[in-house]
Amino acid sequence: MKHRILVLGAGYAGAFAAGSLVRRLSPADTEITVVNAEPVFVERMRNHQLAAGRELATVPLADVFAGTGVRLHVARVTAVDPERKSVVVTGEDGDGELGYDTLLYTLGSRVADHGVPGVAEHAFDVAGRPSALRLRAHLDNLGQVGTVLVVGEGLTGIETATEITESRPGLSVALAARGELGAWLSPGARLHLREAFDRLGVTVHEHTAIEAVGATYAIGADGTSFPADATVWTAGFAVAPIAAAAGLEVTEDGRIVVDDTMRAVSHPDIHAAGDSAYAIGDNGRPLPMSCASAGYTTMQATDAIVGRLTGRRVPRGKKTYFGNHISLGRYDAIFQMVDDDVRAKSWFVGGRKAARLKAGILRTSLWATAHPTFGMPKRKRHLSSTTKTAGTTTAVDTTAVATAPENAAA
Repeated sequence: MKHRILVLGAGYAGAFAAGSLVRRLSPADTEITVVNAEPVFVERMRNHQLAAGRELATVPLADVFAGTGVRLHVARVTAVDPERKSVVVTGEDGDGELGYDTLLYTLGSRVADHGVPGVAEHAFDVAGRPSALRLRAHLDNLGQVGTVLVVGEGLTGIETATEITESRPGLSVALAARGELGAWLSPGARLHLREAFDRLGVTVHEHTAIEAVGATYAIGADGTSFPADATVWTAGFAVAPIAAAAGLEVTEDGRIVVDDTMRAVSHPDIHAAGDSAYAIGDNGRPLPMSCASAGYTTMQATDAIVGRLTGRRVPRGKKTYFGNHISLGRYDAIFQMVDDDVRAKSWFVGGRKAARLKAGILRTSLWATAHPTFGMPKRKRHLSSTTKTAGTTTAVDTTAVATAPENAAA
């Protein structure tokens, strides 16, 4: 029986991982299935643009994996059972259980409401494609009159506020920051950010913690009421409680604790990558939730899976966080490098040059996702005799697997 590799999630991490694994492992020995809630690849780094009104090309995952041998199952993961080595799914391609021998968990993250009253009921977010489209529809209904309050001064908050302001100039956009806007940037980059906000007309409320959200307002910690026909919540991200409920060792925020090869410390047949993984970088600090971190952790996870299954040495790749790239609308951006202690270096790149660089990164990421097997080693390795002998030890309901569309013969 073939060794079953199950990849949960087909974002930047999962789509790349599936392509890497199918290119490097022999189809005679392995069967690779990807589970994803959406039938299309979601460019999460551009969700704020989608919400603001930009038309983005959609890439069907069926096309991405066509001819690769990767099986796609469009469904939402609801539970993982490490003891039975199975995953419970529900969705378009059928409900049921999917069995695995090796699991790669790349379900990413979602918006964190931090328990603030009214966020779940009234606020919008851009963490996922459905929520970004929901915000877009609401902004369309507002037309050219209305107020938008973006809560959160991180990368997502800054990008969302500037994109909406530039794309919908009739709306009045403000940003609520718990601290100082751009405090983590170098002095020059911080000045550039403030000048961009002034140029676009974004109002900034610094040292303002939002403690309640209503349908047409938000309330600050000091009782100040801010009018908001749309409150966009970008105050951090969290992961789904699936891993914690499954009994995996997780951090307080639910991320899976992994070793330096991205293998779960509590379950050796499970690897994690992207926002779902709590990984320590080369500087001894946890890697932040970011696309760059997803790249490092995914490459390490796939190297580890291939190495262990084929009986070869598992390489240790670098996990270095270099900096932040922040879009400020279509024609402006900031590229801020950081040192080993994640402190901003004195120099930065800003303006159109940085915007072109960011656009190039986005195009490259999309192309790489749409061509998941490009550039990988062409030699497909067989599993080691030890792995083959271990075989599949758990029988589960495979009805859901049978209903998954076959994109190509292995």
